[in-house]
Parts: sequence; structure tokens; C-alpha cells
Amino acid sequence: MKKYLYSISLLFSTLGSFAQTGTIEGKISHKDSGVGHASLKVENTGKGTLADGQGRFVIKEIAPGQHTLVISSIGFETLKLPVTVRPGEVTVANASLKEVSSSLNDVVITGTRTNRRRLESPVAVNILDSRTFNITQSNTVSEGLCFQPGLRMETDCQTCNYTQLRMNGLGGSYSQVLINSRPVFSSLMSMYGLDQIPSNMVDRIEVVRGGGSVLYGTSAIAGTVNILTKEPETSSFTVSSNTASIKGKATDNFLNLNASVINDEKNAGASFFASHRNRDAYDANGDDYSEIAKLTNNSFGFNSFLKFDPQNKLEVNGWSIYEERRGGNKIEERADKADQSEYRLHNILLGGFNFDHYSKNNKNSYSIYASAQHTRRTHYTGIDQADAWGRTKNHSFQGGFQYNQVFDDFLNGKNTLTTGMEIQSEYTFDEIALYNYLIDQRVNLLGAFVQSDWEINRSITVLSGLRVNKSNKVDRLILTPRISALYKPGQNTQIRASYARGFKAPQAFETDMHIAFAGGGVSLISIDPALKEETSDSYNVSVDFNKANEKLIYGFTGDVFYTNLHDSFILEERGTDENGNQRLFRKNGSNSTVKGITLEGRINYSQKFQLETGLTVQRAEYDRPVAWSSELPGSREYLRSPETYGFYTLSILPQSRFNVNISGVITGPMKVPHFAGAPGVNQDALITSRTFTETNIRLSYRFTLKSIRQDLQFNAGIQNLFDQYQKDFDTGKNRDSNYIYGPQRPFTVFAGIKFGLM
Repeated sequence: MKKYLYSISLLFSTLGSFAQTGTIEGKISHKDSGVGHASLKVENTGKGTLADGQGRFVIKEIAPGQHTLVISSIGFETLKLPVTVRPGEVTVANASLKEVSSSLNDVVITGTRTNRRRLESPVAVNILDSRTFNITQSNTVSEGLCFQPGLRMETDCQTCNYTQLRMNGLGGSYSQVLINSRPVFSSLMSMYGLDQIPSNMVDRIEVVRGGGSVLYGTSAIAGTVNILTKEPETSSFTVSSNTASIKGKATDNFLNLNASVINDEKNAGASFFASHRNRDAYDANGDDYSEIAKLTNNSFGFNSFLKFDPQNKLEVNGWSIYEERRGGNKIEERADKADQSEYRLHNILLGGFNFDHYSKNNKNSYSIYASAQHTRRTHYTGIDQADAWGRTKNHSFQGGFQYNQVFDDFLNGKNTLTTGMEIQSEYTFDEIALYNYLIDQRVNLLGAFVQSDWEINRSITVLSGLRVNKSNKVDRLILTPRISALYKPGQNTQIRASYARGFKAPQAFETDMHIAFAGGGVSLISIDPALKEETSDSYNVSVDFNKANEKLIYGFTGDVFYTNLHDSFILEERGTDENGNQRLFRKNGSNSTVKGITLEGRINYSQKFQLETGLTVQRAEYDRPVAWSSELPGSREYLRSPETYGFYTLSILPQSRFNVNISGVITGPMKVPHFAGAPGVNQDALITSRTFTETNIRLSYRFTLKSIRQDLQFNAGIQNLFDQYQKDFDTGKNRDSNYIYGPQRPFTVFAGIKFGLM
């Protein structure tokens, strides 16, 4: 009997003790988004938990009294929140975290077409934000992209200075560039567009390397670059001016304006951005022919939103680009009065809208979107005052519908199902009558896609998707599947693996179709009538480790990539025509393979210094040699593709008024074709370039003008401090204009001023 009485007494005693405890619950968020899997601890109690994927948490059996709730998550400042716990009651403790100077756990959309925290995304997404543009003095998108792992910006013409982005060793035509998540960046724009977009228009750029973004359509074999323009958050304005002197011979001036307005209810707003650039031509070797073209660019754009209610939001954006560039000699005269010159006059208009609807329980949503681009171009490419004028018309359109449905209990996990359809259309007309050169082409692509983003548990997420493509350039339907998996063995480590099938339609205009000068004439490209689509299989495996405490954030990433291209597009030389112009032939070649590893490292110590770095080691080659020259044996190696390249950025006192930034880019040796014709160049040659190491330094100081509550910042510095620049440019009008490699500019001194709310 005593035994039973003791048991009953113990039971009531235990229940009594439970009744004396309390519960803490709430949601951890940043801006309007939950911070998934944040760590929560009640100081000095041993009690704690992890928030769920939406940032919600519950901690039970907390002794009554005053406590401190410690909340931490990678990419955010640790927050200590005082809470009062009362017996038998639930204490609500909602908290908003503040970002540190790091983009480790930003919300991204490119990898999955839906909002995801970076560390929760099954597809690896890198972010290039406005901070990186500032500390590296990158005034255009093309200047900033080289400060991303696995990416390299390449200048391919010393007369017009067109550039291309190489991702994981593949050329520019294999990378899909999106504007606000829409593929209106046409194949024509890919030649000059990244150099035409000023960085003050950009909020951030999301980069997905490898074929993980095939749901966006064709040309995403190497990866996807999503340029997201600035959105209004507060009413503010900023004016900045930057002037650079290129070795004391040429100046490059930028004037930028940003302004945003938003109403008190935060349900409507608009941001505006404008930029004016004026750059002199630069002659590197004293032959009176430019290596950096004369350039004038005027850009203006806006991004706006209207929330009708919490469930419905409309976004409208647009911008215009007017650019005139002139290279060669006799720069101040008309292009057709020069001995050799290229002239480009671009008028570009872009615009789009996106309408989002969310259900009241946030379990389903849909988007309706459309965007368009229109380009008019007048151009000249000629020698000896020839009548080599041409004209271009190019426009593209994309529209679609996307539906998302969230299943909270899908085989004991959570699944977001995404499906949709979209149409893409691009028309290109490009003509130079003198050379009998004409492109008159329309490319239409209809796509339907479905995707499953299945969070099986807190450790495993599987992303699978399929897109069905129908191109008017391909007779059959093309299926492009992808599957990615994320495994988190702990809070600090993510392991990802992915496979994707990609394809590229046989379009007639790509970055490698540029008309260049060589051997006293121009290079003219014809296309094999039997040219068929190129397909790919891409594999990626990566390990991502990040750790954070109150003072230190550090981490590293290792990414192994392997891409096999089937029926690769190649250019082969076929001698010269009756006018001495070089003839190039575009056709399908053998299969080819690009493989390698990209290593990243990052550290931020107590906002005293921040270091980010990346290095890629790769190998790219064809199964069979490509006859790049009719005079020499072919090469299996990819040309203009270094086996090693990388970057670093170092910020000292990144959050203080005085800031020191040091950055650099390394480009290893690569094979570069050099065609004969210039003085002293009697035969074609395949040269191996040397290693280039650019070093940049930037100093800035920020004042606060308290009387008007605005900031004033001065900056100055040097780009390419040790003048690591090509020294063996061809001379004269018969130069090979594609014989250019290495950094975009030589030793350059710059200074600038910025005024406004920073």
C-alpha cells in the first residue's frame, strides 16, 4: 500500500512541476521571410531547439522567470532576446534577425524558381551583390562578374571590345543570362550587353553553375546568370561620380543616379536608376589604332511594385540603353573614313511585368509574367574606307505561367510542386551588303515544365524536374531532365549532387559569330545547312561548410563539375574568298568534355576584415582535333580556355567609415590563335599566353552630414596596380583583331564621390 501511495505522490509531484513551467514559441524572420532552421538556446538552462523551415519554433518546460533567448543563424548577427516566462503560460517571442556583411544565407530564387534560403537550396547559388561591385570598383556587370567562383570575363576584340562570359570553361553562348528571372537577354545582346549594363542598376546577381537551371530553357548548359535590378525598400536617393585615367592616356567617366520612393503603407513603390558613361579610346602600342574603344553609354531604368492586398502583387520594370562605340584609327572621324575601324550604335529597350497571387494560407501561388526586348543597331566593320555599313534588328519576347503548390505532409516530408508553360521568341536580322552577309532568322521555343522540391526531412532534400522543349529549329521534342539532392549531416555542412540534361538549338547568331579583322580582310562565317542541335550531360558534386559565432564567420566550398557535350558546335577555317576575307565554317564536331574543380573560401572576423576567394582548375578538350587554321594541324584543346583562373576580395574594416579594399583576378596560361597578316606576322600560330595577376586597391571614407542626414563618401585607388597587360598586340590596319587576351585594362587610377543615403 505504501508503494502505491508513493507512486501516486510522485505522479502528482511531477505533474505539479510541469504546471510550474512555461513555454516559449514564436517565429524567426528576416524582412518578410522566415529564417529556416535557426538555432535557439535559453541561456543557462540547457533548453533549446531548431526552428522549422519557415522559422517557427517551440521550446517547452522552461522554469518561470527572466531568461535570455539566444538566436543564431549563419549569415545573421546573433541576437540575445530577453523573455519572461510565466508558469503554465505560452510566451510569444518573435524575432527579426539582422544580416551581417555576408550573403551566405540570402533568399535566392534562381536555383528552384521559388524563394529558398541559400543554405537550404538543393541547387548551389552564388550571389554577387552591390557590395562586391563597390569594393572592386566594378562600374559595369562585365567588370564585376569575374569576382565570382568559376566565372571569367573575356575580351575578344581589340577593335570593338566585345566580351563574353565563360562559366566552368565553356564559352559565352553556353551561359543563359536572365533579366529579373526572364530570358530576354538575346544572343545579339550577349556580345555587348554585359558591358552595357551599369552596376548601379543591379541589386544582386544570382549565379548557378552547371546545368542545374535547365528549367529556364535552352543555352543553360554552362550555367545561369540572373541579373536582378534594384527594388524600392525605402524612399532615398544616391548620386555618384567616378573618373578613371587609363595610363594617363585616356579617361573613363561615370555619372550614376539612384532614387526610390515608397508609400507609408509599404504597398507601392518604385526605384529609378540612370547612368552616363563616356570613355576615350586607348592605344596601347602607339600605332594610332585603339586597343580600348571609344564609348558613350546612356542608360535609364525603373523597377516598381504594387501590392493590391497581402495576396496579390504586381511588378513592372523596364530600361533603355543607348550606346555608341568606335574602335580602330581616326577615331574622331566617321568610321568609313578610317583605315580600319568598327562602329556600333545600339538602341535597346527592355521591359516586363510579373503578377503574383498567394493564397491566404500560403499553400499555393501562381505567377503570370511577360518580358520583351527590342534592339536597333547601326554598325560598320571595314578596312580602307570600304562601304561596309550594316544594320541590325533584333527583338525577343518571353511569356509564361507558373503555379506552385505546397504539400506539408508529403510522405512525412514537405514538397513544393512547381509547374508551368512559357513561350520564347527571338528574331534577328543582320546585314552587311558589301560582304554578302545576311542573317534573317526567327527562333521560337515552347516549353512546359514540372518540378518537385521535396524536403524529406531536415537533412535531405531532393529536387527533380523535367522540361519539354519544342524549337522551330529542331524537328523533335527535346526533354531536359534534372535532379539535385541536398544532404545536411549537421547545421554547418551541406553536400549537394546534381545531374542535368541540356540542349542548344542551332541558332545563327552567337558570340563566336562576331565578324573580326584578320589578314587584311574580315572573317566571314557560314553555317552548315545540316547543323543540328547540341546536347549535354552535366554532373556536379559539392561540399559546402560554413560556421558562425558572434565574431567569426568562415567557410569553404569544393565543387567538382563534369560536362559532356554531344555534337559540339565548332568553327573551322576554310581559307579565303576572292576578296581575301577569311572564311570560317560553323558545323557540328565531335563530342567534347569539360571537367574540373572550383574551390571557394571565405572568412569574416568581427567586421574587422572579410576575405572571399575562389580558384578553378579545369580541363576542356574535344574528342577529335578542330582545324582552327587551314595552315596548321588542328587542336583538341579548347582555345582561349585557361586551365587555372580565380579571384579574391579583401575588405579591411568593411563596416567602418574608413574602408580598405584589395582585390585581384588571376588568369592562367591558355592557347590563343593568332592569324597572319599584320606586320611581322607571316604565318598562323597557336601561342600560349602567360599568367596574368591583376591587383586592385581601393580606399574610401564616409562622412555623415548630420544637418541634412545624408552621407558623403570619397574613394580612390588603382586598378591593375602592376600593369599586367598584353604586350604583343598586332599593329596596323591588317591586325588580327581577335588576338587579344589578358585583363580588360592596363594600369588605371580612379577617384570618385558618392552622396546620399548609403
